[in-house]
Amino acid sequence: MPPNNQFPFQAAATSAPGAPVAAPIPGSPVAPAQAPIGSGAVPAPAPVKKNPHSTQNSLLLSEIRDNIVIMADGTFRAVVACQSINFDLMSSREREGVEFSYQDFLNSLTFPMQILIRSQRIDIGPYIDRLIEIRRQQDNMLLNVLMDDYINYVDYLSQEANIMDKSFFVVIPYFPLGEEANLIDQGKGFFGKLFPKSKSPITKIDTATYEKAKTEIQNRVGLVTSGLFQVGVKSVQLNTKELGELYYNTYNPDTALREPLGNFEDVTATYVNKGVGDAIAAELGAAK
Repeated sequence: MPPNNQFPFQAAATSAPGAPVAAPIPGSPVAPAQAPIGSGAVPAPAPVKKNPHSTQNSLLLSEIRDNIVIMADGTFRAVVACQSINFDLMSSREREGVEFSYQDFLNSLTFPMQILIRSQRIDIGPYIDRLIEIRRQQDNMLLNVLMDDYINYVDYLSQEANIMDKSFFVVIPYFPLGEEANLIDQGKGFFGKLFPKSKSPITKIDTATYEKAKTEIQNRVGLVTSGLFQVGVKSVQLNTKELGELYYNTYNPDTALREPLGNFEDVTATYVNKGVGDAIAAELGAAK
């Protein structure tokens, strides 16, 4: 039986001498010439065409590995999550101490950084389900009535208003060509960045550059985390999985509430192979 990628008239052309050769159907595509069977020649595969207008080509990042984001232009990014402090409840002397510590932290930096404040809607459904389960295990009738009122209040509040959560991040960049190379992008206007003429191709990075970038990123992360600790802000660098969740939640704000990313460490097998041979039916084994 001929392979699926060959036409019937091609299979007839490679049959025994004297066999009839079927003519191609009018209007059907003509297949390229195939090498004779047994000649050892392998036809070259057809090139795969990529869609230049796909969503993946519009992303500015290329890969996430080793707790680092590799951008499409060959630069690197590290993201540090920060815990907020209540500045309004501090005394005047404590506020001055925080402000001066923050000024000293900014003056000690020798590289640029970006502060990101992200607001995300919270799905209150799991919290309500947990309260209902606790209420079922409660024997005190008074506590049951109070919990019913509280559950109804939280449910009503979640329907009337959007319960938001704020997250604070510090983005630490590294430019292999030097910080001066970024001045060209900073000099572009707003519309020049919004509507670029052409998207820069993905730059190939050698091993030496990548190892140097990892070392430099770790040094910068340590400098930022220690500086924020002097201000009173606790911070930690996001790992590879947390970076993937951050980008997933950012690009899919509505879908992330209904379909959050699962824990891939709980998966026991990545794929299943078909067993070799035929399975023996249970009724046949019993008959024997």
